Amino acid sequence: MPGIMLQNGLISYYGNPAGYTQKNQAVVDRIFQSAEMVHWLKGRGLTPRWTEGVMERILSGERQGEEEYAVSLKSVRIWQLCPEVDVRMKFISYADMVEQFGPPVQEDYCIAYDGQPGTNDLETIYERFSNGQPPGYCGNPLSMSDVIELYEQDGSEFYYIDRKTFRPIDFEQREQQLNMDMGI
Repeated sequence: MPGIMLQNGLISYYGNPAGYTQKNQAVVDRIFQSAEMVHWLKGRGLTPRWTEGVMERILSGERQGEEEYAVSLKSVRIWQLCPEVDVRMKFISYADMVEQFGPPVQEDYCIAYDGQPGTNDLETIYERFSNGQPPGYCGNPLSMSDVIELYEQDGSEFYYIDRKTFRPIDFEQREQQLNMDMGI
């Protein structure tokens, strides 16, 4: 049995569904990221896009390789408060944050993850990053005061993790806020 195969647009790795092709790109589950896979893709002129959850989506019968699916999936950044910020800022509701410290600003946060977890559903993202350490994630389990960013070329959406909701926020740098507030 050959190790890596491409059949009907699906890539299999030793019999396991590993990914699919789109034009000159291969969307491949991160668990199959290896020198062997990179070499195989390069030999076929395919550029890899390592994405989590691809194998599970293929196994569940979701249609892969459709342009509509690939376009609608945004990348994700997880922002967590930096270690040097006031400890009282951590694990508090949005209302408490604004009342005590003002709206959240990027300078107080560090990026703990930047990638494509295979979903843009905030609840699913929260569960994945609260109950484990997905590959590429270097933060703590998600909790109140963390920020989830969904982004693509056209821009970003930011969501503050509040008590029971994901609150959409403007997440700007402090300088931008000051310049905006100094208007007439």
